Formats: sequence, C-alpha cells, structure tokens
Amino acid sequence: MRVITTGPRLAVMLLASALLAGCASSQEQEAPDLQERQLYDEGRSALEGGRFTTAINRLEAIDTRFPFGDTAEQAQLELIYAYYQTDDWEKARAAASRFIRLHPDHPQVDYAYYLRGLSAWQAGRFSLEGLRLIDISKRDLGATRDAYSDFRELVQRFPDSQYAPDAQQRIVYLRNVLARHELQVADFYLRKGAYLAAVERGRWVIEHYPEAQATRDALATMVEGYLGLDMTERARETLRVLIDNAPDHERLDGRTFDPQYVDAAPITA
Repeated sequence: MRVITTGPRLAVMLLASALLAGCASSQEQEAPDLQERQLYDEGRSALEGGRFTTAINRLEAIDTRFPFGDTAEQAQLELIYAYYQTDDWEKARAAASRFIRLHPDHPQVDYAYYLRGLSAWQAGRFSLEGLRLIDISKRDLGATRDAYSDFRELVQRFPDSQYAPDAQQRIVYLRNVLARHELQVADFYLRKGAYLAAVERGRWVIEHYPEAQATRDALATMVEGYLGLDMTERARETLRVLIDNAPDHERLDGRTFDPQYVDAAPITA
C-alpha cells in the first residue's frame, strides 16, 4: 500500500488555504456594509448618467436588502426621483408617500412632497388638455386633484422650502383648471335641465376655489340655475353678488342678466 505523506510544499498550500478561508469569513462579516455601499454608489452613478432603469434596480435592492442601512433613507429618496424620470407616476407617488410616512422629520422631506405633487401633475397632464363639454361629465381629473392637494400641503407645511414658489405657481394654475372643469360640468347640467345640480356645482366652486377666476362664472351659473328652478328672488340675490364682484362680466348688460340655457326672461338686480 502506498502511503501519502504531507510534504513541506503541501503543508504550505494547506496553510494558505486556511488563511484564505479565514479572510473569506472576515469578508462575509463585512459584506453587508460593502454590498450596500457598492449598490448605492452604482445607483447614484446610474442616476447621474441618466440610466434610470439601472438606478432603480440598485436602489430597490438597497430598500429590500438593507432597509436600515446607512444609505437606506437617501436611497429611498432617490428612488422616488428615478421612478419619476421613467414616467412611472404611480410608483413615484407611492414611494414619496412611504418616505413621508417613515421619515416625517427628514431634512429633505419637502422634496418628497414636491416630487409626489409633480408625479400627480404629470399623471393628470393629458386630462388638462383639450377639455370638451361633450364629454366633460365623464372625464376623471383625479390625478389633477391629487397634484393640487399635494402642492397645497407642501406650501402649507414648508412655506420656506425652495420648492414652495414653483408649487405655488402650479397651485394657481391647477385651481383655475379644476374650477373651470366644475363649471363645464355645471353647464352640462344646465343644458340637460338639471338646474339644482348646476347650482350646487357653482356653489362648490365658490366654496372650494374662492380665489379662482372662475368664481365669477360660478355666480353666473347659480343665477341661471335659480332661474331654472323658478327661484327668482334667490337668482336676484346671487346676481347682486355677481355685479358687485364682476360688473363687467360678459353675461351682464348693466344690471341685467340674460339667461343662456334656461328658457326664462332676463332679470334685473
């Protein structure tokens, strides 16, 4: 029988293997930090290079594997931006809402509010284009209303935020669009003879968008709706408010109001 003995060369090789095993064990203990940092660096580099799909892959991995890591919060914040850049508005809003919920005191939480609003703005953008009376009662402006609410919350909570001025400008635009939408629905009701519904729409605009330019038209809608309901005195009361606030309104001839849809005689305040 041949006996295999351990010579000096083999002993050295075995010792080296043992040392390598020890190093590997040490590296395994440090791997979570190293892997997290590597993922973050690659994700950040991808963001800066416009490779948003790669960035999302790396940042999602951090969020899943290292939710309490050193880069977790920043990765979550940058993931919102990455979703936004890939036009995934729903995921961007969900990620922003999650960040706000988990980190309400984060120094950059206003950025999360802003991106949440921008995502809703983009999601509702096509709903704002080419509004038509013919189908306005069926149009859903949910995303646009979300954007309005998100930007208002940002401005109210963080009036000194660097994103507040832009948000405020968008609020003005969205407020007018949403108010105009409601009045187009009210016009639809007037055409159909649903006068009470038209009056309620006009009142809703005045109550919820008091600073919108469309509040003058809302008053005119209410005047006509009251005429359709044969509530002449209420129509005159509302007409006086319209005259006080918009004496040059297109529906007025001095202090006389001429209905557009309702089969009724003109009234004078």
